[in-house]
Amino acid sequence: QVQLVESGGGLVQAGDSLRLSCVASEGTIFTVYYMAWFRQAPGKEQEFVAAISRSRGITRYTDSVKGRFTVSRDNAERTVYLQANSVKPEDTGIYYCAARLGDISTKAIDYQYWGQGTQVTVSS
Repeated sequence: QVQLVESGGGLVQAGDSLRLSCVASEGTIFTVYYMAWFRQAPGKEQEFVAAISRSRGITRYTDSVKGRFTVSRDNAERTVYLQANSVKPEDTGIYYCAARLGDISTKAIDYQYWGQGTQVTVSS
């Protein structure tokens, strides 16, 4: 069982930057998992934000964050990051990291393991 713990959320102003982190539990063979970030805004469905392949060679982003967000991972530290720059009020939501065995995917249903989420609030 993989446990994921997110951190780095908070209240920021539009235009600010923040970095979210997600650490997998000790003992996890992190390199076998594709990792992703999803978010859920109040009253809205969960949506895909970004994903990164096991070797860090392939990344995917939803259109609304392209050019502003960067997903990365440190396999030695069992950690995946989401660097969010020039944040906007519409980036507000609970951000979840997720892990899956298999090919890179943008679909939440494909991910087997989830963190509890970290709240990001962007004020205008």
